[in-house]
Amino acid sequence: MTTATSTTAATTTTTTRLLSHATTHQTLLHSTLISFTKPKTIRLATLTKLHVSSPTNKPISAAKPSQETIFFDGGAHYGDLVANLLLGFTLVWLPLTLAAVLRGFFLRYRFTNLRVTVISGLTGQDRSDFSYKVIKDVQVVPRFIGEWGDVIITLKDGTKVDLRSVPRFREIANYCTSMASAAAADDDDVEESGGPKGF
Repeated sequence: MTTATSTTAATTTTTTRLLSHATTHQTLLHSTLISFTKPKTIRLATLTKLHVSSPTNKPISAAKPSQETIFFDGGAHYGDLVANLLLGFTLVWLPLTLAAVLRGFFLRYRFTNLRVTVISGLTGQDRSDFSYKVIKDVQVVPRFIGEWGDVIITLKDGTKVDLRSVPRFREIANYCTSMASAAAADDDDVEESGGPKGF
């Protein structure tokens, strides 16, 4: 009786151990399966792209473009218009009077440190600009005892620009000559510095 009871108890203990061992094994297997089947979250490192606008081996020049300053901005001398209106009473002088009226109302000269500008036309639509670099020669023709005058600018390609009835014409002609010589000197310096260097 005692032997049967001890045998039954041993069997029960063994069965309990086997069941607990099987349960533990099943739990481990289940957790392993879950870990294999669960999708893994992968964190990607954030990449930063550098956008370079200019090559790094070429330094950016700090030179700023020169500002344009106006030396003279105005139309034809008013004395030219008045004199031609007085002489316009004669029929012979009438075409010259009409030309003086057009010059007085629709012609404008502008001299800056970079260029010469001539604006004409009824609405100012006709405009011509040229740099001091293309000026070859500047001459003046005084009018009406030197109160105003014509400035004749000859370009390097042979073109002659006739600016009629310019006020302060001598001062403007001297300014154009000095700016043209300065531009020519700058061109010579650039050619000397940029030329091929020998041994």
